[in-house]
Amino acid sequence: MSDSSRHLGDSLARWSPVLVVGGGMIAAGPPDGLTANAWWFASVFIATIVGFLTRPLAMGPLVLVALLTLLFAGAFGTGAKAVEGMLSGFADATVWLVVAAFLLSGTVVRTGFGRRIALMLIRSLGQTTLGLGYAIAGSELILGPIIPAATARGGAVMAPIVNSLALALGATPHGERRRTGGYLVLCGAHANLIASAMFFTGMAANPQLAIFARDALGVDDWDWMNWLRGSWPMGLVGFALLPWILFKLHRPDLTHSPEARQEAVDELKAMGPWSGKQIAVGLLLVAMVIAWALEPYHGVYAAGIALAGIAVILILNIDRWTDLTGDRAAWDSLIWLGGLVGMAKYLKSEGVIDWFAALMKDQVVGLHGVTAAVALGLIYFFSMYAFSMMTGHIMAMAGAFFVVAHAAGSPAMLIIPMISYFSNLCGCLTNYSTGQVVIYSGFDYVTTRRWFAVGFGVAIFHLVVWLGIGLPYWKLIGWW
Repeated sequence: MSDSSRHLGDSLARWSPVLVVGGGMIAAGPPDGLTANAWWFASVFIATIVGFLTRPLAMGPLVLVALLTLLFAGAFGTGAKAVEGMLSGFADATVWLVVAAFLLSGTVVRTGFGRRIALMLIRSLGQTTLGLGYAIAGSELILGPIIPAATARGGAVMAPIVNSLALALGATPHGERRRTGGYLVLCGAHANLIASAMFFTGMAANPQLAIFARDALGVDDWDWMNWLRGSWPMGLVGFALLPWILFKLHRPDLTHSPEARQEAVDELKAMGPWSGKQIAVGLLLVAMVIAWALEPYHGVYAAGIALAGIAVILILNIDRWTDLTGDRAAWDSLIWLGGLVGMAKYLKSEGVIDWFAALMKDQVVGLHGVTAAVALGLIYFFSMYAFSMMTGHIMAMAGAFFVVAHAAGSPAMLIIPMISYFSNLCGCLTNYSTGQVVIYSGFDYVTTRRWFAVGFGVAIFHLVVWLGIGLPYWKLIGWW
């Protein structure tokens, strides 16, 4: 069989589930309570989620195909109004917060600011291997709110540093000191997920959860500050204990690490003194974090602050416009997230969300609201095993779980934080859950079987911390 034939066969295999699901739903016709137009939106949306799993195309073009399918099917109406309806999601403020987050991340990486912060922590804490674990976790804690894209933070900044530290300690993927290298990459991967859970801008898809909360539950203030208000105690406990937990679960074969600390010292010397651009980036990021926290007082939404930060970067010549616009991940996120937000709005306006809520209400009768929320949270957490991407997991399930919990009588401000934080923490379960985890796993210091075993242990740790502390804490602050 030729390469082109194999490629065609592989493409058909990936498209087949999408076409079968979407085409099958449309052919079956709308159920009672939904119009034909509403059913088109439901069918194409679900088929798109299936496409996220089978990946016949990247997310951006796949969503574009879905939008055009709805346009030519007449679901958006006719004429210019139909095209405006198709593009409605691209004007959403949350979508532009994600785009701005990616652009800011690129500047932090290109100026060397993020790398310098990480190396300074390693220089301070890197005398022991456990200390290196805490330096890696501390770097994620500091960089979490100021590099607002998990893959950029973990893959572009931290992963190369972690790998170089492992090599400095003499670790090799298939030989001496492999467990030491494995300990470091596990710290990098799992600390990244806690930072992603702790901060609203810690992962690109987090703002989508705010959109689901608004559309499904009518909660319109699940924003940067409220997210942090609900996460900081568990996040800090998680960071404080994670390196020690991993030290017990995957004990390194080298406990002292002066070589790694010396490498950090040498790399900082090679970087030279703080540059003007690095200082400017640091001050700007601190100002932006303060502005995000003070949003209730000045009234400027987080996206506006992020875009203002980009304007300052350009005015002060901290970064170049050509470099900012060359960030493909930012524009890809604009297409897939904007398209999905647009479809989600029509699912709401066409009555699909309300229909689903009424349908699920009968399935959860008899469950106490809090019990239902915890049960749904656990199901949502472990369902991540079936997904190869946290974003796909969120898009496929988070909104539906909000609706089901609401039907069960669960307090909105119990299920929203639980699902939101679990959306990131559940990435600990596998070595294929998200981009930065794949990068760390690809260093090959930890076997797949071992990664799953350690991941399950970390999952139990997260559940103990985020439910054991989170539930009473959210009660204390009046969320349920």
